[in-house]
Amino acid sequence: MIGSILIANRGEIACRVIRTARRMGVRTVAVYSDADAGALHVRQADEAVRIGPAAAAESYLRGDAIIAAARASGAEAIHPGYGFLSENADFAQAVIEAGLIWIGPDPAAIRAMGLKDAAKALMAKAGVPVTPGYLGDDQSPARLEQEALAIGFPVLIKAVAGGGGKGMRRVDGPELFATELAACRREAMASFGNDRVLIEKYIASPRHIEVQVFGDRHGNVVHLFERDCSLQRRHQKVIEEAPAPGMDDTTRSALCGAAVRAAEAVNYVGAGTVEFIADGSGPLDAERIWFMEMNTRLQVEHPVTEAITGVDLVEWQLRVASGEPLPLQQDQLAIDGWAMEARLYAEDPAKGFLPVTGTLEHFALPGAIRPTRYLDPVGGNPLELGVEASARIETGVSEGDAISPWYDPMIAKLVCHAANRHEAARGLNKMCWDTVTWPLQTNATFLGTLAVHPDFLEQRLDTGFIERHLGDLAYAQEPPRWLLNQVAARLARRHAGCSPALQGFRLNAPPQTQVSMVDRDAPYHGDAQARVTYEQVHYPLLQDTPEGVLATLSGATWHFTPMRKNAMLAAGSGSGTVLAPMPGKVIAIDVHEGQTVERGQPLLTLEAMKMEHRLTAPFDGTVADLSVRAGQQVALEAVLVRIVSDEAA
Repeated sequence: MIGSILIANRGEIACRVIRTARRMGVRTVAVYSDADAGALHVRQADEAVRIGPAAAAESYLRGDAIIAAARASGAEAIHPGYGFLSENADFAQAVIEAGLIWIGPDPAAIRAMGLKDAAKALMAKAGVPVTPGYLGDDQSPARLEQEALAIGFPVLIKAVAGGGGKGMRRVDGPELFATELAACRREAMASFGNDRVLIEKYIASPRHIEVQVFGDRHGNVVHLFERDCSLQRRHQKVIEEAPAPGMDDTTRSALCGAAVRAAEAVNYVGAGTVEFIADGSGPLDAERIWFMEMNTRLQVEHPVTEAITGVDLVEWQLRVASGEPLPLQQDQLAIDGWAMEARLYAEDPAKGFLPVTGTLEHFALPGAIRPTRYLDPVGGNPLELGVEASARIETGVSEGDAISPWYDPMIAKLVCHAANRHEAARGLNKMCWDTVTWPLQTNATFLGTLAVHPDFLEQRLDTGFIERHLGDLAYAQEPPRWLLNQVAARLARRHAGCSPALQGFRLNAPPQTQVSMVDRDAPYHGDAQARVTYEQVHYPLLQDTPEGVLATLSGATWHFTPMRKNAMLAAGSGSGTVLAPMPGKVIAIDVHEGQTVERGQPLLTLEAMKMEHRLTAPFDGTVADLSVRAGQQVALEAVLVRIVSDEAA
């Protein structure tokens, strides 16, 4: 067995690998950039080595620095995690040539599956069904558009070296093709250093279904069943589940068999995922499921497979890399129950899912699934309804840590395992809604709402689900009156008679106990003696802090503190000043000073975290000032454009 490993990654996946390695008695070495010097994975590892500045290109993407760190620390092997260099065949080869063990597939297998066009051709030869499209060498815009016309719109433009939803565009007609092709290529070059693309037919109601495979060096390849990852936003997975809803035994056998053939075609060793696109317009059918790509690494969503099979995939990785055969054969693997995973991000769904950065001043993740409280319709008393489910948390941060602009803003993965799909969804809802984060906004409310959306529970899902239902899902959670009253009562009990902070409250005064409080500079008022009812479905989490009361309801958290007399509260100006919602680079400007614009019209495109974000006009008006130029780096809340309304003009 390997005695020590270096983890060439960060965040939750590094912490995940450390946990299994520690259980197996394997020594761990972490690497870190300047931005991660105090990160959780650094604190948890047996040893940690600095590899460079904050930018990933100067640290986590520097294979030479990582190999040097492994040698200096005495590590025997390198575990790449996912992302960064995990699917870089040249890095894998360099690790092997350095005399270290690569915990992953052979470089030849990574290369075979690394480019989507070559992988599809290989799979077709191996008898794995592939979607119709263009995989040719001629990358001229004219030829690509010609092929798109031949395939028939809508089509999907995909970076051949892509992954994680980056470098991918759906195009519904020829008039948009050139613009989307250019954007796709820019994003692909920024993310992968390769702007080659392929064109494939866009399936109108696609479902994203993938199969976990595992191979060893003794000729064994098994599958660990399928996952459904259809709930996506901008081609990035949001909630994953295993097994796939509506999957019958016949279709499962055909799909998983195709995945095993795909792995065998490249002599695959280690953990991998074969991804398929299924026609979701009707019941799942093997004749309407096609190969999409193979990810030659551990997937972000691997915990749902572990939950339903009882297997530790990281342990399997370490054993296979040590030369051992697979711990189990195919007939020893079975599905037990249902599991769902939600990706908790520092982002604001009500503002177009813009990433959020800052310090997690208050942060707590649910260690168990809390019962639902509801009103007994007969006696009128609050009762509790339990959920038979277990909770699992994967995170790379703790309270007091920062979410920086340098890396993906994922905070944690919340995983629920239950006996059936309905219970798993309800349990996941509770986990999301019991997540405490302040002052950073997260997508917890959005995730919890998504998990129990009626159409999702009824298995009416495809990759367009979130976009269709966005109005039901992406909303700003406001504290209801009854919650403000509960907080007011707690503040009043703590401060009565000893602080002027609670305006209108006096000890032994008549019940005109209006308490004024503030959260994030926004004013709120509650009645400290209002009768508390139990009409709410999901009870809040209330916690006293030295400054006030922390309240969490349905995934949203407020930190209410007493409003001091004469407090000055910031208010929105209502002006047309467009500020940078995050640090980034201006890559395109669509307007000029003096130009008339309409509400919602694109103004400029900001690139941040390897994704493009289009900023639009807040109302009809004229561009009075344009404060930036293309190619310029801008800070958070930098002034970009100022619009003067038609009325003001």
